[in-house]
Amino acid sequence: MKTKMRRTLTGGFRVQEHGAGAWQFGTGAPGGAEIHIGGAEPGAAHTLRGASPNAVTIEWRADGALVTLVSEAGSRSFIARSATIHEPVPGVYRHLPLASFDEAARRFWRRVFRLVRIPGGRHLLGLIARRTRGPRR
Repeated sequence: MKTKMRRTLTGGFRVQEHGAGAWQFGTGAPGGAEIHIGGAEPGAAHTLRGASPNAVTIEWRADGALVTLVSEAGSRSFIARSATIHEPVPGVYRHLPLASFDEAARRFWRRVFRLVRIPGGRHLLGLIARRTRGPRR
């Protein structure tokens, strides 16, 4: 059984050309969706340049993706080799068990990185670390 995968995104999209058939559609809003198109057919450049679609529909097929731009002037379609939608999810890392540092650990690492930035600081840090570990055997 073959199922068609189709997704429609709405909003005022800005179109950017990246060359060699690569295009990016974005709303410009923080946390807004971005669409990345790769391998667009050569005739698509005429359709995409200067376009400001209100909606973009992507239908993924076995041989690529059919991209349809809908604007006030009408709808235009073209074929692309690939289409990827990036939708940021706010708070996705909130519930993950990520490491966190207390104030003493933050202070320690700030000092280490400050010391490493000065000329010869890396060697000085090595001497300090060797002294605290004890003598080598």
